[in-house]
Amino acid sequence: MQVVVNGTAQEIPAGTNVVRLLSLLKLSPERIAVEINGTIIYRQHYEHQRIAETDQIEIIHFVGGGEVQNREATLTIGQIVLKSRLIVGTGKYASFEQTKQAVEASGADCVTVAVRRVNILDKDRENLLDYLDPKIYQILPNTAGCYTAEEACRTARLARAAGISDCVKLEVIGDTQTLLPDNEALLEATRVLVKEGFTVFPYTNDDPIMAKKLQDAGAAVVMPLAAPIGSGLGIRNPYNIRLILSSVSIPVVVDAGVGTASDAAIAMELGADGVLMNTAIAAAKDPIRMAEAMKYAIYAGRLAYLAGRMPKTFHAQASSPMTDMIE
Repeated sequence: MQVVVNGTAQEIPAGTNVVRLLSLLKLSPERIAVEINGTIIYRQHYEHQRIAETDQIEIIHFVGGGEVQNREATLTIGQIVLKSRLIVGTGKYASFEQTKQAVEASGADCVTVAVRRVNILDKDRENLLDYLDPKIYQILPNTAGCYTAEEACRTARLARAAGISDCVKLEVIGDTQTLLPDNEALLEATRVLVKEGFTVFPYTNDDPIMAKKLQDAGAAVVMPLAAPIGSGLGIRNPYNIRLILSSVSIPVVVDAGVGTASDAAIAMELGADGVLMNTAIAAAKDPIRMAEAMKYAIYAGRLAYLAGRMPKTFHAQASSPMTDMIE
């Protein structure tokens, strides 16, 4: 049967598993990662994962820095190159196992994590990073729950001290009712953390003026909300998103308020570089299926944006030619 490995057609025997595939390709399982149809296959599953005809397989390893072959397919934020334009949060799931399954189904390679105290009374308590390997995923600590610039900066510094990342999804919340950002404090914290060498992902409102200020402060990306956090209302102001896109030269990732796959597709059709979401997946009746739906919505929306939609008109336009009709 024929499969595609790293963009090249390969003939392999029917019933081949990942272990056998690697053997046929003369590759060692160590220090590589395998992805099949957008889903990462973990090493402990290689023996049980059968390859199906027409599967699209990617096998990667680590090399020195160099040219990215297809920059349009990736999202670059600061020095980080992400394969997926979907970033997902890890809160509100029923279990860490469900979190892992949803992340895998989403195809995302960047996940946000909250910074919280270690439970010293239960030393056997599971850790999220036991399920999401930092060697596979870009871990993005966030400052969720911080209401001052000082709290947010402290949380970011603790995350970096824990060895998670120099990146931070920066949130400085204005009030407990709306969870809207305090943009003055956000801008202050951005300036401080950029000077300290952080790659800052600031969560802000859909204000093009603030987006420009955050860019000038050194933010690597600007992350305007679509709607209030966890509301699922979708993009309330597409015009401001467009204004932000035309106001800054750094990536724009729509963050917060997405409710379903069509919301994600709309964000991408507007020209957003990516979408970050959590509740839309975790609170769905079937989080795993919704995660997969979001993966395809991001892809479809991006493809539609690159294709360029037809112009809107007020009158009908026949698609069939009117000449040479049968009399």
